[in-house]
Amino acid sequence: MSTTYVRRIGLRNSANFTTVKRASRQLSASLWTLQALLALIFIMTGAMKVLMPAEMLETQSPLPVIVLRFVGLCELAGALGLILPGLLRIRPILTPLAAAGLVVLMICATILTPILMSPDPMMMLLPATVGLVAAFVGYARLRLAPLRAR
Repeated sequence: MSTTYVRRIGLRNSANFTTVKRASRQLSASLWTLQALLALIFIMTGAMKVLMPAEMLETQSPLPVIVLRFVGLCELAGALGLILPGLLRIRPILTPLAAAGLVVLMICATILTPILMSPDPMMMLLPATVGLVAAFVGYARLRLAPLRAR
């Protein structure tokens, strides 16, 4: 669809087309970097919640262990959903959906942190920031630089 539009207005052989293509590549590379960082964050936190002994989880959080295990599995699934669909080019629409799921998790974490742990606003800053980055990745992979399927 965009190729047809580019041909119609005659930008195919102009310098503007090259600039647009370069900007698109830079955006795609930036998005892959953000996706990898988010996946790393969620793999580490999800694995910690899934693999840590129940006694240690109970001392660190007032939430039930089963809830923490479920959140950990959701984080691991979201991390895989950020990387694998685009990497394998199989159902790449799952990448923005995974990012949206992680945004929901981070909204819940931002709300529950002052209620359950500490009313310090700085403690809310980390999940809010990670949620905003995940929201940007989801929007960008849906609208700005969508991945193509095979």
